[in-house]
Amino acid sequence: MTFHHKRVPISPALSLSLSPLAFLSLSVFSQTPRMADPDLASPLIQRETSDQQEVVISIDDDGDDSGVNDLPSVGIENPLGENRGPRVPRGLEFDHLDPSNPFGFLSEAEPPVLGPTTVDPFRNDTPGVCGLYEAIKIVICLPIALVRLVLFGASLAVGYLATKLALAGWKDKHNPMPQWRCRIMWITRICTRCILFSFGYQWIRRKGKPARRELAPIVVSNHVSYIEPIFYFYELSPTIVASESHDSLPFVGTIIRAMQVIYVNRFSQASRKMAVHEIKRKASCDRFPRLLLFPEGTTTNGKVLISFQLGAFIPGYPIQPVVVRYPHVHFDQSWGNISLLMLMFRMFTQFHNFMEVEYLPVIYPNENQKLNAVRLSQKTSHAIATSLNVVQTSHSYGDLMLLNRASELKLENPSNYMVEMARVDSLFHVSSLEAVRFLDTFSSMNPDASGRVTLHDFLRGHRLKLCSLSTGIFGFIDVEKAGSITFRQFLFASAHVSAQPLFQQTCERSFSHCDADGDGYISIQELGDALKHRIPNLNKDEIQGMYISLDEDKDQRISKNDFLSCLRKNPLLIAIFAPNFAPT
Repeated sequence: MTFHHKRVPISPALSLSLSPLAFLSLSVFSQTPRMADPDLASPLIQRETSDQQEVVISIDDDGDDSGVNDLPSVGIENPLGENRGPRVPRGLEFDHLDPSNPFGFLSEAEPPVLGPTTVDPFRNDTPGVCGLYEAIKIVICLPIALVRLVLFGASLAVGYLATKLALAGWKDKHNPMPQWRCRIMWITRICTRCILFSFGYQWIRRKGKPARRELAPIVVSNHVSYIEPIFYFYELSPTIVASESHDSLPFVGTIIRAMQVIYVNRFSQASRKMAVHEIKRKASCDRFPRLLLFPEGTTTNGKVLISFQLGAFIPGYPIQPVVVRYPHVHFDQSWGNISLLMLMFRMFTQFHNFMEVEYLPVIYPNENQKLNAVRLSQKTSHAIATSLNVVQTSHSYGDLMLLNRASELKLENPSNYMVEMARVDSLFHVSSLEAVRFLDTFSSMNPDASGRVTLHDFLRGHRLKLCSLSTGIFGFIDVEKAGSITFRQFLFASAHVSAQPLFQQTCERSFSHCDADGDGYISIQELGDALKHRIPNLNKDEIQGMYISLDEDKDQRISKNDFLSCLRKNPLLIAIFAPNFAPT
């Protein structure tokens, strides 16, 4: 029996940007430590990056690429190396005679062996007040902070009223905002400069100049804090991309509508495609403001450059990269593991906060790069990383989701659960939401302080008994043969199994095999009969526990949808359900 399959390419995605005043308006109501919103645009394709310790293979193609092939840490990685081996699907003609690879019926290849990530791109180095100098400075600056707070509130209020006036009676949002309305928005832009002043940015050092809109319709920047969107609104008054949910927020919705925002839902493919279309349309028309995008998709600490999303590069227009730096000694201004209110308070209580903005030369894509957003993003990211003198990693917004979820689950050392999601997506096409679900499963196994799970806890979490098959499954994950597994290894093994071309078909055949009477449901008796050949000596309580875990909708019976849904969430369990077929 032969099965044919093909891989379906992933569509390009969007990068993010948020309204500058939206950040400040939102800060009045929220204490969330990150500016990224789970509804914001997410990548369908993300550019793969790497750190300096890994082998990088540049993408090759025809035509000149202006030296991009020589760029370090920018090309698509092949982290599998020699460990990947050939993928030779053996169809449904298999047996379980090889306990070292209980998934040999899907593929003879094993999960990739990759070292742990040692960089936390989201960590703020000064989340609290440290040292006598900082404490004394805060006390001295408290009266100043009160004055700054009044200035901030007054500027925000005046800017909001001016924006309401500019939007009054405007219904044709599909076309550029009329000039007289744009002139009113200058009041809001001046207010944003006052807001920057209130935060301690009395002067901002600039290097270079913004290119004219007709030369570079798209601007991209690294993203460190909520301050740079405010600065860009004052400096450039651009069009941005934002979550459609922000439209209904007080202050926020009003301000971003005036910026002729492109709305998008991070987890909706249709919304992402529509946003890509809008980016192309507005970039091609000189009557619209230039577009500002933050291709990293979230804020970092500025010490590395994480993977770029492709929304800014899909149109193939010239791009001006801009670099933002926040030199500091005692106070890290990045929006990392620090609440928004605390970050604002620390800014209010500084004598002065330093900020540097450097406009880099415009990148003009050649004909090849106009058709290849990945190549253009590589060239742009290299320019920004070189100017910042930092390395590039494969982290993405998905890693921030994992970091936040690990914190919610109260796992020790949440940074242990970042996996460089851009690489995972490139290898296995696993979405960030799926990775978070795998983290939920992993957390149920009681990982220790170092983020590792033992064989005993693994079996308990999956309701398995100790036997040669369950030990083989654990050994398949434990590629380092350390006797314990990390979330990174668990995710890679699970994604590796579910990515095999025959996985879905094997799941369906497994259901048919368990459904002995063919009534479309698996009874507890049928489940016990199917498992007894895989896991010996299962008692009634253990079978009942497995039955409950497979019953996704909790209707006291296991339908095909229940069964397939459970295996998609726990793909490693396919090894205990897959039927034995004699070789043909």
